Amino acid sequence: MPTVGARLREISRRLADAGVPSPQHDAVVLMAHTFGWTMAEVRTAAARDDEWTEDPLDHDTLEARVTRREQREPLQHITGKAPFRNLELQVGQGVFVPRPETEVVVQAALDLAREAKPGRDGIVRVIDLCAGSGAIGLSIASEMDDAQVALVEASDEANVYLRLNTQMLPPDVRRRVRPILGDARACMHHFDRCAQVVVSNPPYIPPGAVPRDQEVRDYDPPRALYGLGEDGLEVPRAIIDEAARLLDLGGWLVMEHGELQGEALREYAASSQFWGDVHTRQDLTGRDRMLVARRVDV
Repeated sequence: MPTVGARLREISRRLADAGVPSPQHDAVVLMAHTFGWTMAEVRTAAARDDEWTEDPLDHDTLEARVTRREQREPLQHITGKAPFRNLELQVGQGVFVPRPETEVVVQAALDLAREAKPGRDGIVRVIDLCAGSGAIGLSIASEMDDAQVALVEASDEANVYLRLNTQMLPPDVRRRVRPILGDARACMHHFDRCAQVVVSNPPYIPPGAVPRDQEVRDYDPPRALYGLGEDGLEVPRAIIDEAARLLDLGGWLVMEHGELQGEALREYAASSQFWGDVHTRQDLTGRDRMLVARRVDV
């Protein structure tokens, strides 16, 4: 009879042979997800080398999930879940899987929103453009009690997950969240008041820079990856322009970008009369990660 430890080692080896970057972690997640255990329970049972009597149906389910991961389908698509800051988001085909580096973008936007002067009605408004699954905007709403957050996403497929994730929030948070199906580059008509913070993780990959990561290249929706134009910055530049229309004076734009795009986006924002305090901030690895700019009077 197989033991938990033997099964974990076998699945980890198979995933490693398939080129999965974190084979043991993914093996633990797949086993826990299939059998209704926590990851800690899987690791403890494996360390004790407990015997494990598998139901035939569970065995087939686990085998099918391991095979999908061997084929480099994202782990989050297989489990249907993506942990992000304090949330567990639902994700799947048709929506961008949020990345850990974007958590730093959330923190920058949160800090600026907490320091912001509220609007005339005493409310701090945040707008998340190109919201996808809602990772950024829903995190801000759940971590800042007095923020009202609108999330704009153009994809019908992504909006399914955005609305699912909104519905999973506690009622007091959900009341302060507004998902919107719309083009982030031209969404001013959805809003009747100005925002204090606009935050975005837009598509920004240039057309010739096909991602090396198979999970990204083959499974993330192209419209969430490629930013249009020769340099991939057509959409980010449009977000900068739209944010100037959405923000109140003194409000802030925080926008994620690729590590080599900081200078180009700084120059574009600085060339406009609407922006001041234009600068680039880094992620936890020290790579340029986001444009930050303040809306100024003209």
